[in-house]
Amino acid sequence: MSHPTSSGTTDYAEASEIRDANHEIRFGPEGYSMTKKKQLTKRQLAVIAELFTGELDEQAVLEKHKVTPAQFEKWQSEPAFIEQLEARIAAAYRQSAALIARYAPLAAAKLVALTESDKEETARKACLDILSLRPTGTSTLSTALKTGPLTTGESACGGPFSPETASRLLAALAENEEGCVP
Repeated sequence: MSHPTSSGTTDYAEASEIRDANHEIRFGPEGYSMTKKKQLTKRQLAVIAELFTGELDEQAVLEKHKVTPAQFEKWQSEPAFIEQLEARIAAAYRQSAALIARYAPLAAAKLVALTESDKEETARKACLDILSLRPTGTSTLSTALKTGPLTTGESACGGPFSPETASRLLAALAENEEGCVP
């Protein structure tokens, strides 16, 4: 197996290891070796899948599939099992991030509405929460967007505030800074 370099030539010494779904190729001074990666059993895949359904806890899943704690611990030291488990964990985090992103505009709108509350404490806390908001936009699949501090009259979700809301936000900020005198 070879790898093209930026100059278009092939350099065999660039890679020390290549993996695909079924094989692992290692390069060394004496050449290369190819080993077949261990595939997960249907039982291992079923245990991993069920751990992420949320219906049963880990112990109940192991009992259901007749897996002893010692056997499960052994599985957790196998690279193929770890890789599959980590992929499922990453997928769960991506799904969670997508759900949060989906409802973020609604949450931001509700916070802005709370700044108009007749209860001063509720309005003040909403203002402080808005001021602490920062768009994250980070994931393992994309580069984080760099955002600077919010400017006057700009909300965390990109829209302008009404003059009354902006006034309340600035008042809350001033009140918060007075309490933080060193």
